[in-house]
Amino acid sequence: MERISIDEVEPSALGSDVDRRGLSEPLGATDVALNRYRLDPGERFSGGLHAHMDQEEIFVVVEGEATFETMDGDVSVGAGEAVRFAPGEFQSGKNDGDEPVVAFALGAPRDSEDVRIPQECPECGHENMRAVPSDDGFDLRCPECGAELEG
Repeated sequence: MERISIDEVEPSALGSDVDRRGLSEPLGATDVALNRYRLDPGERFSGGLHAHMDQEEIFVVVEGEATFETMDGDVSVGAGEAVRFAPGEFQSGKNDGDEPVVAFALGAPRDSEDVRIPQECPECGHENMRAVPSDDGFDLRCPECGAELEG
């Protein structure tokens, strides 16, 4: 068993000022990713609309109301509610309200290696591009033809 105090975990913002605390490593979790977010009004869980082709994600909102953009429209998730995104479902969450949002994000399996952006490949027309880490953040690569675009 591992036990931690969330307040003692250092925030890791991934290029923004969002209060994101990765709890998987401090807890020794090997099969599930767990992050605690505190979003001020206007802040986002991630950079934009994306899908994990190899991971399902669950968001549990404990304070405030989060809005998730999906390919089928926006979905609001309030305190005491949860939402699940299956592998391959595009989503992006944010705080559209006037009060802070506190939420937990769970992903399984823990490490996602196939993140897609809903952008058409300019070479072959494939519907989405794979986000590939680079020195400047990420580049885009077509999973169908291998064409690359700098991010």
